[in-house]
Amino acid sequence: MRMIDLIAKKRDHQELSNAEIEFIITEYTAGNVPDYQMSALLMAIYLNGMNHDETSSLARAMLNSGEKLDLSMIPGTKVDKHSTGGVGDKISIPLAPLVASAGVKNPMISGRGLGHTGGTLDKLEAIPGYQVDETVDQFIQQVQEHGTAIISATKDVAPADRKIYALRDVTSTVEAIPLIASSVMSKKLASGTNALVLDVKVGNGAFMKTEERARKLAETLVEIGRQNQVPCVAYLTDMNQPLGYTIGNALEIKESIDVLRGQGPEDVTELTLILGAEMLVLAKLAENTEDARQILIGKINDGSALAAFKQLISDQNGDASIVDHPEKLPQAAMTLDITAKQAGYVIGMQTNDLGLASVKIGGGRAKKEDKVDPAVGIVLHKKIGDTVEVGESLATLYLNSEAPQEVQDQVLNSFEIGTDRPDPLQLIHEIIH
Repeated sequence: MRMIDLIAKKRDHQELSNAEIEFIITEYTAGNVPDYQMSALLMAIYLNGMNHDETSSLARAMLNSGEKLDLSMIPGTKVDKHSTGGVGDKISIPLAPLVASAGVKNPMISGRGLGHTGGTLDKLEAIPGYQVDETVDQFIQQVQEHGTAIISATKDVAPADRKIYALRDVTSTVEAIPLIASSVMSKKLASGTNALVLDVKVGNGAFMKTEERARKLAETLVEIGRQNQVPCVAYLTDMNQPLGYTIGNALEIKESIDVLRGQGPEDVTELTLILGAEMLVLAKLAENTEDARQILIGKINDGSALAAFKQLISDQNGDASIVDHPEKLPQAAMTLDITAKQAGYVIGMQTNDLGLASVKIGGGRAKKEDKVDPAVGIVLHKKIGDTVEVGESLATLYLNSEAPQEVQDQVLNSFEIGTDRPDPLQLIHEIIH
């Protein structure tokens, strides 16, 4: 096989065989295919797409490019969850200890934030001492003994994905659905999970802005799982406003603790219960999602979920006392209120802009090498459907330096205020089995 012929084949809308895709990934990972040829292929895929068989072959080849974790020594069905990313999306943090407290074995390999979306690992690192880098043996032991671990991927897991993603980032091919799906699933399948719940965000704060593209991505992810004997359920969930009221790492840890105390925001609590119930059903620990939901509510009410979070933090060398004393989390030096200039109802939010504003004050990274300030962020006081009076606070910025006027204006302009109360947003748009 020659790479130039395979580029031409995809350029001309033809299907690549499993053997051809294996050749491409093996040779590129080994350094035998130059970046300029892989870039050409990525653009051909971006423009012409891939069918389900091709995408599944691509995910499998990327999976086989590195180490696959063997979790067979852990009894039961191992179930993981993946989100495509959004603003204020802290769901993994209360979800992991909650399902672990109900008996689910949840091996979770997570990522960092980039662009306007936050990352689970950055949020957890706001907890003093918390270590996201564990050996495979430590990871397996922790899941086996206490039900969950949330760590970063090792360099040996799906190395092809790491090389290809870096190239996608600089060739404007990040948004290609076959490339997103194969990237997600290669890492998840490599982590040794037996079943997967997928949270595919849709809306102005998500990578998938339209229902059509979100559904296509969800269907592709579920099909890759099916072809690899890993049952998947995908939820299309709303990202037309942030989840919860906090954006920023330490702030979102505090809100996650509130969820596990039964005192969290309604949307974060509800989505945590919905996804967690699906995980219990996939783990064969409940007959249906309604029974599973009641089990999870019981674990919150009796304190088991909160205890499991303390255990998770301790297992990864963090200071578990922050659960009872959240004031020990990093604290911002100053705050600044952003106040309304007109009265009415919040009828819309520019969620993407709120995420970018948090990045600009240090709460995220625009480039991979940027340093994140765990203390800074935004606390929202109004969301869609709420009434607003002139001079009332829409949001508070938590800062360690003065906020540029540009950021203040960006937050203010993220709130669209009108005269008629809008219909409530629908949290769950669709479920794809």
